[in-house]
Amino acid sequence: MNIYKINDIGELIKDNSYVGRGIVIGTTEDGTKAVAAYFIMGRSENSRNRVFTEKDGEIKTEPFDASKVEDPSLIIYNAVRKSDDSLIVTNGDQTDTIFDLMSEGKSFKEALETRRFEPDAPNLTPRISGILNFKDGGFSYEMSILKSIDEQGSDCCRYTFSYPSKAGLGHFIHTYVCDGNPIPTFQGEPERVKIPDSIDEFTETLWNNLNADNKISLYVRYTELATGEFEQRLINKNK
Repeated sequence: MNIYKINDIGELIKDNSYVGRGIVIGTTEDGTKAVAAYFIMGRSENSRNRVFTEKDGEIKTEPFDASKVEDPSLIIYNAVRKSDDSLIVTNGDQTDTIFDLMSEGKSFKEALETRRFEPDAPNLTPRISGILNFKDGGFSYEMSILKSIDEQGSDCCRYTFSYPSKAGLGHFIHTYVCDGNPIPTFQGEPERVKIPDSIDEFTETLWNNLNADNKISLYVRYTELATGEFEQRLINKNK
């Protein structure tokens, strides 16, 4: 087993009907751009009734058809927010927790110590989060998963991973291993994946390999390290 293998993310997800929500963070092969991607999937009508909306480089999940919303508490949230020299991306309202507590001087890890996995028994969906840190033309990133310690949800395990920028390398964390009932939660460290120079290539690889029935929305952002300027791609299945 090669623990340093860098995977093609398309190969990781193409035969998996339900990886849930996923975050990818890394650096392009030429070393000039920081990359962040976030996607959502859904099995229920309530989960599938969503779109990403973008304003000034920040992303929200919103209902596609407001009349069909059953429970907005875990499906409607800020997914991507800018905070000083950082970009926050998460799968829930912990985005705002991180933003607010970092504004008070807390760290990414400290902010997430105030949160737990989602209260959606029996799945007890993990909260996954990432942060891209930019300073003086440099780049590093952290990823986190908050997950239940047992089937009863009696307590929360918190894992934080810190990474330097490495050209061509990214890390991929997602909420579930695969489909199931209850759905098995993600295990181990974030997976090592290739990050190409082309935003369109990466976007197409992700979108085209996510399960056609369950994929909902995808956001990809490439940030130029030298200037801070970024380009982005957003795809919604619901149009």
